[in-house]
Amino acid sequence: MSNNTVSINNNHRSWYLINAKEQILGRLATKIVYYLIGKHKVAYTPSIDIGDYVIVINAQKINITGNKRKNKFYFSHSGYSGGFKKISFEKLISINPQKIIHHAVKGMLPKNKIGCMVLKRLKIYADKTHQHQAQQHIHNI
Repeated sequence: MSNNTVSINNNHRSWYLINAKEQILGRLATKIVYYLIGKHKVAYTPSIDIGDYVIVINAQKINITGNKRKNKFYFSHSGYSGGFKKISFEKLISINPQKIIHHAVKGMLPKNKIGCMVLKRLKIYADKTHQHQAQQHIHNI
């Protein structure tokens, strides 16, 4: 066995703070996934969860390109007959702006156990205040 293997026990998780104000949704989501998965670390391995925590602030001030502000819709289904729901981007950003970023990031993560664990380390807030001021060494991106 070599000494280059990554152990889950000795992994130190950092905290990253990302300001979503005036950023494009898709480009922001790729940046968030990059740090959540841990691709910025030298010891990155797809089968091991070594990613970091990510805090996103100002989610209500996110931008999207083109006419998507009027034409983009989010769909859901409850599983029952007639349980189809459709909500526009404009309405969702006024009701729950965190859900927009959460949906974009979730779509970029792997669809397995590691993807579920990684998504739990994402913290999204609509405005500039967040509950994680006590965390040591928060890196601004």
